[in-house]
Amino acid sequence: MSTYPQGGTAMRRFTIRSLSVLGAVAIASLTLVQLGSASSDGQMAATATTVTVRGGEFFFKLSTKSIASPRKVTFVFKNVGHVAHDFKINGRKTPVMGPGKTSRLIVTFKKKGKYTYLCTVDSHASLGMKGTFTVR
Repeated sequence: MSTYPQGGTAMRRFTIRSLSVLGAVAIASLTLVQLGSASSDGQMAATATTVTVRGGEFFFKLSTKSIASPRKVTFVFKNVGHVAHDFKINGRKTPVMGPGKTSRLIVTFKKKGKYTYLCTVDSHASLGMKGTFTVR
C-alpha cells in the first residue's frame, strides 16, 4: 500500500518532471561549457597535443617536429639509450633519467616560432641530442 494519496501517481509525476528539468539543465550546462571554450575572436581554444620523444646515444626522435598553432603540448620522453638523458624545451625539462625510464613534460607554447630542444646532460647536445620544434 502506498503512503502517497492516489497510489503514488502524483509522486511519480513529480519525479518525472524533476528528472526532465535536471536533464535540461545538464544539457544547457554542456552547451555553455562548449561556448565558453571559444576565444574572444570566435575561434575554438587550442587543443592539447601529445608528442612522443625517444632519446638515446646521441639522438632524439619526435613523433612530430611541428604543430599548427600555439597550444599546450605534452611531451612523453622515453630514454631508449644506455646512459642517463633528459629532454629540455622552452625553459622546461624532464628529470635526468636512466635507461628505459619515461617522463611526461607539459609545455605551453603561447606564440608561433622555433623552439630548440636538447639534452642537458654533459656534452650530449653537442653530440647530436638537439633539434628544433616549430609552432606555426
